[in-house]
Formats: sequence, C-alpha cells, structure tokens
Amino acid sequence: MVKGINDLNKKVAQIPKRIEVAARRAMEKGAEELVEMMKRLVPKDSGDLRDSIGWTWGNAPAGAKVIAQSDPDERGLKITVYAGNERAYYAAWVEFGTAPHNVAKGGGNKSFKGAATGHPGSRAQPFFFPSYRSLRKRIQSRIKRETRKSMKFVGPPTASEAG
Repeated sequence: MVKGINDLNKKVAQIPKRIEVAARRAMEKGAEELVEMMKRLVPKDSGDLRDSIGWTWGNAPAGAKVIAQSDPDERGLKITVYAGNERAYYAAWVEFGTAPHNVAKGGGNKSFKGAATGHPGSRAQPFFFPSYRSLRKRIQSRIKRETRKSMKFVGPPTASEAG
C-alpha cells in the first residue's frame, strides 16, 4: 500500500470545497460593491428605495424586484441583487421611467368614463444598469481570479473549508 494515500484523498476532497468558498466570497464582495454603487446612484426622495436595495443568497424577499441573479449551481445556490419592497414598489419606474398616463381611479383603460387626471410621465433615472455595466467585468475577473488562486493553494484546509 502507498504511504500517505489517506492524506492525499483528504486533500483532493477539500479542493471543490475550497473553490466554492473562494467563489462565494468573491461573489459576496461583488454583490456588496454593486449594491453600494446602486445606493449612491439611486434618487433619494424619501430614502425608501435606497434602503430597499440589497442582495441575498437565494430568492429575493417578498415584494422586491429582482435586479440581477446568478444561475443556480448544482447545489441550488444563487445570489440575488434586488430593489424595492411593499413601500418602494416603484423601483422599475425609477430605473426605466414612465410614459404619460391617466392616474385617475379606474383610469388607464379604454372603458374609463370619468374625468381624466393626466400624469406627464417621468424620465428614467437609472441606478442599476450603469452600476452593473461599470462593475460587471471587475466582478467576473475577481471570481475567476479567486477560484484560480484557490485551485493553486497548497496547504491545510482553513476553518471555513473544514466546516
């Protein structure tokens, strides 16, 4: 029997875990950067929309609009960046703007018979797409760099890899 085979098997078994831990950390850092930039760019009337921007592992909270999310891996892990909630339901309207429309109760449809109350629409005030476009390559590069680095690392498992 070859000496040290058990140690080798343990080290080989740690490689996928080590890569996952490194990728998760890089994804979390990228999500934090994206959220911070979005919060800096979003218009701040009441602050409700700014306060609703965040990220999470898994699905977005109820009432939030999913801004971006990764495809789930084989373990079902995915990271989601979101904006909006029950109070700040207008995230998409701020990002993309609105066309002129009737805001009277029951308005907006062709069968409306009341007095129209027109809204001139609102201009787009994008906060997500400028952030995403400016950080996308940086985030992707960080994930690739950290996973490559974890593949090359030689040494005992760290505390996060062992658990």
